[in-house]
Amino acid sequence: MFDGKTLLITGGTGSFGNAVLNRFLKTNIKEIRIFSRDEKKQDDMRTRLKNKKVKFYIGDVRNYESIEKAMRGVDYVFHAAALKQVPSCEFFPLEAAKTNVFGTQNTIDAAVANRVKRIICLSTDKAAYPINAMGISKALMEKVAVAASRNISEDETIVCLTRYGNVMASRGSVIPLFVKQITESAPLTVTDPKMTRFLMSLEDAVDLVLFAFQHGNQGDLFVNKAPASTIGDLAEAIKDIFNADNEIKVIGTRHGEKLYETLCTREEMQKAQDMGEFYRIPADNRDLNYNRYFSEGETDMSEIEDYHSHNTDQLTNDELKQTLLNLDFIKESLNG
Repeated sequence: MFDGKTLLITGGTGSFGNAVLNRFLKTNIKEIRIFSRDEKKQDDMRTRLKNKKVKFYIGDVRNYESIEKAMRGVDYVFHAAALKQVPSCEFFPLEAAKTNVFGTQNTIDAAVANRVKRIICLSTDKAAYPINAMGISKALMEKVAVAASRNISEDETIVCLTRYGNVMASRGSVIPLFVKQITESAPLTVTDPKMTRFLMSLEDAVDLVLFAFQHGNQGDLFVNKAPASTIGDLAEAIKDIFNADNEIKVIGTRHGEKLYETLCTREEMQKAQDMGEFYRIPADNRDLNYNRYFSEGETDMSEIEDYHSHNTDQLTNDELKQTLLNLDFIKESLNG
């Protein structure tokens, strides 16, 4: 599918962009374009890779002209550029909207203008039943992408979405925090021991992207089935791996946090197609018929349960430790 083609990755200097890049470099792809704002990260990546297939474009998805110029001659787009930190989006919600919502519209418009074959937009479990600005902006981003897909024929540009949960050991996540606290002999700070989160590796997330590229129809949303664990069990497993006896300190649920995360709402589960390791949620292509909102309903909707981190497979302590030991970050930390 990618032989001799050109791929553009927005936000390509981030941890997820790097993982996608590394996977695609193993294919016979012609060129990979990294589009982002941070010239320092681009220079670090350029120096590390020394790969002539990788080209770097400075720009911002908020600026249509910069993303449109980078899109010329591109076959496929993976759109990962976003503001993702819950606290910063909470304090600056308009900035989150500018990047996550309007930036996505600019990226899709530029893809259509340049007759890109497929664009995959990256979303998050926080977009399902959102309670914070980051999740709200990502939920609106999904709506923007699906709305755009309704007005584009499949022989022009196919617009799809992927939604995934917490990526283990990603920058700013809880696993590196726990390891740091262990090395400093500090208490492991746990918000609520009963809080659950989906557990995915970067490789799992990239598999989801590749599946969407290969199987996506116009407006589809793809979700990766993932196991979960409680935060309390995760802290205990990391203590066991490092043979540590640090205290676990419960600090309470922070602003904008949920007890569990949802990957598919019950409304989505009603029409979700089970594709083995993934769910495909077809686009909501209802027309402007207000009866669907006011006087018509779904009789079995209340009997369907959403797919969340409380009702997915829960890892045992041994399974959790084995999962953690497969992470490069844990291996490097143990060796260090």
